[in-house]
Amino acid sequence: MITKQKTTQSIKLVDFPEEIDEKNGIRFYGETSWENQLAVLSHYLHNNGCIGKEEKKKEVIFAIREFLERKKGNKNDEITDEHVAHVAENYVEYNLNLFSDFFKVPFPDPKEPKFTFIDLFAGMGGFRLAMQAQGGKCVFSSEWNKYAQKTYLANFGEMPFGDITKEVTKSYIPKEFDVLCAGFPCQPFSIAGVSKKKSLGRETGFKDKTQGTLFFDVADIIGRHRPKAFFLENVKNLMSHDKGNTFKIIKGTLEELRYSLHYLVMDGQTYVPQHRERIMIVGFNRDLFHGEENFTFPEQKKATRSIKEILVPNIDEKYTLSDKLWGYLQNYAEKHRAKGNGFGFGMADLNGISRTLSARYYKDGSEILIPQGNGKNPRKLSPRECARLMGYPDDYRLNQVSDVQAYRQCGNSVVVPLITAVSEQLIKTMLTIHDK
Repeated sequence: MITKQKTTQSIKLVDFPEEIDEKNGIRFYGETSWENQLAVLSHYLHNNGCIGKEEKKKEVIFAIREFLERKKGNKNDEITDEHVAHVAENYVEYNLNLFSDFFKVPFPDPKEPKFTFIDLFAGMGGFRLAMQAQGGKCVFSSEWNKYAQKTYLANFGEMPFGDITKEVTKSYIPKEFDVLCAGFPCQPFSIAGVSKKKSLGRETGFKDKTQGTLFFDVADIIGRHRPKAFFLENVKNLMSHDKGNTFKIIKGTLEELRYSLHYLVMDGQTYVPQHRERIMIVGFNRDLFHGEENFTFPEQKKATRSIKEILVPNIDEKYTLSDKLWGYLQNYAEKHRAKGNGFGFGMADLNGISRTLSARYYKDGSEILIPQGNGKNPRKLSPRECARLMGYPDDYRLNQVSDVQAYRQCGNSVVVPLITAVSEQLIKTMLTIHDK
C-alpha cells in the first residue's frame, strides 16, 4: 500500500506559455522553453547534480538563471554569473528554501533507494507511485501533455521532459538505470480507439504514425540502455489487435533484444471497484538473468470493493446531470436498444463495481453514473472520486488543472494498486536474482 503523507503545500512554479498544436494535440518546444528548463532543473536537483551528459551542465546554468529571474519578479537586483554558478554547485544548501517547491510534495523520492527506474509516458505518475512504494528512485520521466506535466510536478516535484520520440529528449536519459516503466499510449490498440479511427478513415495499431509507433521508441530505449528489467502496460485488446499480429511484433521485438517475457491480462477489480482489464508485460534482461528468474504475477481475486466506498459525501451539485443531458442519454440508450445494440449509459450498482473509466468521461459521464434516488437525476463522479477509482490516495494533488483535464488524466491512468502489486513481484525477483 502507498503510505499517505499529509501536506497542504502547493507547487508555485507552473507558469506555462501556451505552446500546443490544437489540431494534432502535440506540443512543440525548443530547449529554451520554460517547461524544458523546469525539467532540466528539477531532474538536476532530484538526481544529485546528474543530468545526463556533462555538456548538459550549460543547460542547468541557463535554467537556474531563468528560475532566479522569475523568482525575483520585478525587483531590480542583478543576478550575477558568480551567483548562478554558486547556486548550481551548492544546490543542496538551497533545497529547503530557494528550491523548496520541488521537495515539499506529497510523494518525495525514497531516502535510501533500492534501485533506479525511468518513467515513460508518465501521465499522472501511477507507475512512479508503485515503484517508489518498492523503494525505487526515479531518475528520468517523460510526458508530452502539458496538463499532465503540471499534475506530475505538483505531486513529485519533478517536471517530466517532453516528447520521447525526439533525440534531444532521449539524450537526458541516464546511461544506466535498473527498470524501465511505460504505459505506452493505447488508443491505436483499444477497442474504442480502433472503432473511432476506422470510422474516421484513419489507420490503427502500428500503422498509426502518431501513437502506434511509440512502442518502437520504448524498444529503442531498452536496446540502448539495457536495463535489468522493464514493465509495460496496455489495453487487453493489444493481444488480439490485427488478428494477433500486433502483439506478435511486440513480443518478437522484445525477445530479439534478449529479454525473457512474462505477460498476463489482469483486471483492476481485484484492487479497486472498477472492471478494467489491462495487459501487464514484464521483461528481464537475459544477459543478466539468463531466463532463470522465478517471476510470477500476483494472484487475481474477485472484486471485494464497492463503488460506495469511493464516493464523496455532500457532493457539489455541479456533478448532477442536467435535465437536458439526462434526457439525451436516456433517448440515446433507448434508440440503440430498439436496434438490438448494447450502447447506452451505465448506472452504477453502489454495492458493486463500475464499468471501465475512460478519458472521455468528462464529456457526459455516461459510462459510470451514480444514482441519487428521490427522483433526482444521476450524477457523474467527481475528479477526486475518479482518482480513488484508479487507486490514488487522497493526498494526491488534482487541483493543478481543470476538472476536464483531471478526468482525462484519470481515464488514461493505470490502476495504482494493481501496478504496485505487479511491481512488488518484479522488484522482489530482480533484487533476489541480482544479489545472488
